[in-house]
Amino acid sequence: MRLPEWIKVKNPAGLHGTKQILRSRGLSTVCEEARCPNQGECFSKPTATFMILGSACTRNCAFCSVKTSMPEPLDAGEPEKVALTAKEMGLKYVVVTSVTRDDLPDGGAGHFAETVRAVRGHLPQARVEVLTPDFKGDCSALKTVLDSLPDVYNHNIETVPRLYQHVRPQANYERSLNVLRNAKKIAPDITVKSGLMVGLGETFDEIVSVLKDMKDAGCETVTIGQYLRPSKKNLPVSEYIMPEIFNEYKEIALKMGFRYAASAPLVRSSMNAEEMYNNLVNG
Repeated sequence: MRLPEWIKVKNPAGLHGTKQILRSRGLSTVCEEARCPNQGECFSKPTATFMILGSACTRNCAFCSVKTSMPEPLDAGEPEKVALTAKEMGLKYVVVTSVTRDDLPDGGAGHFAETVRAVRGHLPQARVEVLTPDFKGDCSALKTVLDSLPDVYNHNIETVPRLYQHVRPQANYERSLNVLRNAKKIAPDITVKSGLMVGLGETFDEIVSVLKDMKDAGCETVTIGQYLRPSKKNLPVSEYIMPEIFNEYKEIALKMGFRYAASAPLVRSSMNAEEMYNNLVNG
């Protein structure tokens, strides 16, 4: 399907300088691995979403272009590399995500916590947001991450329950809701965030129902963006959602009581995360 006129991807200058910094320390970003359409805009600021735990995922979600293969051994120096790179980039807001590592006993939770602590050590004034997998529902792993005291905890629901088997065959809708629910119980002072993709074949009412479920689970901030097929190996786009529908989703989310909602075709979970957090804090 041809991209509609309202989806315009910016590719400003500054992209290569950020890539050089990342490559010099052998770091991955979800921006590159997932072929995010906003990569040029974010790298030019500069900002980036660091992807830890290697670049190979143990799951094979149909929407994602991150490779699925035998996982790599953990790099014990990775937390420090992320922290030093964030410092070199002059970041005031650091976002850390990962591949899913179902092969690890704690799903990589300890590595997340070490990364948050390393960033705090080098950038004590910076805010830190983590976007984690579901850790197969393990509350002790979730607590490990939350005990490192990130400012924002994010776990994406991604899509409506009817499409889970098709879109996220190794995930579970109720388990992901429970991750949000448990995060809020374990660390009530940490902002809980989640995100959705649209254009995969869901209905308007299904998205509204998921928003209600997310809000009831303790989610305070939500992002909603258009699914864009990253490669021919991934699911095709079912529909390009009109901008006015995104506006409706935002209005509905705010009326439900979400503290902040970002909803537009090119919105992504970690895009403009610093601005979202500042808007949240400043009301």
